Amino acid sequence: MKEYREKILQHYQPLHKELYVMHPTAFFVPSFLKAIQENTLESFGAILTEPSPGIYTFDMLQPRFCNLLLAEVENFEKWVHRNKFRIMRPNTMNKYGVVLDDFGLEVMLDKLMDDFVCPLSKVFFHEVGGSTLDSHHGFVVEYGQDRDVDLGFHVDDSEVTLNVCLGKQFSGGDLFFRGIRCDNHVNSEPYPEEIYDYPHIPGQAVLHRGRHRHGAKATTSGHRVNMLLWCRSSVFRELKKYQKDFSSWCGKCLREKQQRQRELVAARRMEFMRETESVV
Repeated sequence: MKEYREKILQHYQPLHKELYVMHPTAFFVPSFLKAIQENTLESFGAILTEPSPGIYTFDMLQPRFCNLLLAEVENFEKWVHRNKFRIMRPNTMNKYGVVLDDFGLEVMLDKLMDDFVCPLSKVFFHEVGGSTLDSHHGFVVEYGQDRDVDLGFHVDDSEVTLNVCLGKQFSGGDLFFRGIRCDNHVNSEPYPEEIYDYPHIPGQAVLHRGRHRHGAKATTSGHRVNMLLWCRSSVFRELKKYQKDFSSWCGKCLREKQQRQRELVAARRMEFMRETESVV
């Protein structure tokens, strides 16, 4: 992996060098930048929408940034093809797309996570390591009739996932969410209130826990490209090894805990009634 990345960095010539250094005013829409700079619940509330529990959407990227990144990805793919270079795909599920870290964007994406995702994740995802994010996996995925058409039901290898649509013109391709689950309950049925479909809008971000089960419906026409940042916490992953109660974030664990509590209350009530009757 290291040799693969070093070989690319030695030979690939970037098309838009301004992408490789964080320029907040050039990258982000003013409303997002203002909210992050103020860094308060009120400022976050002014830009965030929570259409379903644990799913936050907001306008994030400027159209020019989206277009530059699309052009950079296309340039890298052409370079790979010209040089007959083997390309590593973002994950085992996507057959199209590229890892942004592989061709020089790692430092910029680190900055994106540290300065622009962490302020939000500390507030909204603290129970899954949102306060201790320390590494990332950044990539783009591509959907269309001649690319990946859809993506099956899965969870991400992340604590927090940032997913931003870059464009281009497309129909379909909605994200479908089906509830947050721990490893023990990852294949359990969703509850009605956990079912939500999210339609992509270029420049708009969706932020969610990596364990929030989801997939992508078929892109029925056109070409859709999304940038994803899987944000990880080594501290949370270590602590999770010793954790047995995931009810603070797993929907199934929470239901089971609530059921046990109801049963305990009911048992105590019955015991109290029996004791009262025996006294009488």
